[in-house]
Amino acid sequence: MTDRFVPAAQSDPRAFLRALYDAAVTRALPAGVMAASLPAPPAGRTVVVGAGKAGGSMAAAVDALWPAGAPLSGLVVTRYDHVPPAYRARPGRIEVVEAAHPVPDAAGLQAARRIVELVQGLGADDLVLCLISGGGSSLLSLPAQGVTLDEKRAINQALLKSGAAIDEMNCVRKHLSAIKGGRLAVMCAPARVVTLLVSDVPGDAPDVIASGPTVADPTTCADALAILQRYGIDLPEAARRGLESGAFETPKPGHPALAGHQVHLIATPQQSLESAAAVARAAGVDAHILSDEIEGESREVGKVHAALARAVARRGAPFARPCVILSGGETTVTVRSGGGRGGRATEFLLGCAIALQGEPGVHVLAADTDGIDGIEDNAGAIVTPDTLIRAQALGMKAQDFLDRNDAYNFFAPLGDLVVPGPTYTNVNDFRALLIL
Repeated sequence: MTDRFVPAAQSDPRAFLRALYDAAVTRALPAGVMAASLPAPPAGRTVVVGAGKAGGSMAAAVDALWPAGAPLSGLVVTRYDHVPPAYRARPGRIEVVEAAHPVPDAAGLQAARRIVELVQGLGADDLVLCLISGGGSSLLSLPAQGVTLDEKRAINQALLKSGAAIDEMNCVRKHLSAIKGGRLAVMCAPARVVTLLVSDVPGDAPDVIASGPTVADPTTCADALAILQRYGIDLPEAARRGLESGAFETPKPGHPALAGHQVHLIATPQQSLESAAAVARAAGVDAHILSDEIEGESREVGKVHAALARAVARRGAPFARPCVILSGGETTVTVRSGGGRGGRATEFLLGCAIALQGEPGVHVLAADTDGIDGIEDNAGAIVTPDTLIRAQALGMKAQDFLDRNDAYNFFAPLGDLVVPGPTYTNVNDFRALLIL
């Protein structure tokens, strides 16, 4: 990853930060990392299923790498407009369909039903290759018995606005699903299941990524109820009854139908951060990775990062200038009444910009590695020492925009949005603070 041209940090900090983001994304592209984790073709059939924002690129990679003479078929669902153009133009042996994210729709429901049908009647000589990446929870939506899609949509929307952490949201999603939380793997028996994962969650827990459709679930119905109560989210009667009775319980570790299954992480947030750090160091800028597991309210995480950047800029501690500070994870946004436009990355940046107050020499990029910040057309944005001054010249008060969760409309008039389009992968948030 270090053989690419990287603009000099001093002369073009924006381009330098963008090069680090591009390096992080490139490390997570399935085409470059899939081969080492693919199993050998089985004696029987190979059925490919899966879901996630990287689903299209993962399917394309498997199709390209799988022996031409070996049986291969299947269905993978990805987000709208997330099928790589080359595979869309010339589809391979694995069908890729599109559905809604982050709130499920009828297309995701239909795809989930078709996937269930595909894994029926398999034998011990058959292989199910499951391709899972972030976003799969919404895209693979098959509600538990008695729960309607509209009811699950409403619960999902409430969770997204509540500020709940990703593991909390996915605990609820698993227990209100007929396919997630290990249930899909049980349906595949007696076929062997190999799951390939692109992680977008702090800690890379396989049971949390896309709510773990092929992985045993250690959480319980009681856990899901506690989370819903914590955030004040109402439940329809069928959902409440299923959780309270334990009827919606998921397959647990040690379940006999999951014996012999394999799980491989092919791309993680830490790997992407390390790739970006290597590019920075090759360009003569020291790099420090804080963590790939940072969670919390986006604006507050932005303030903490700003405090660290100020310490480096003013005192040369804990790191010497020039340097770049990298972090990943999955922050949350608690949406106030009537919220504006924006996602985790831009809200982080707005909180960071206000805290920095134009600190000289500090430039910040934050962007989602899938290319989409929330539901917007941008991945994130960039903060520079003159961000607040330029905003004031346009009559914009940063705090007003933050108060109404409207970070997108703050950065857009400044020309500071980062808009790469869909990247066809997803290893959650990427943040880089350059201190010159």
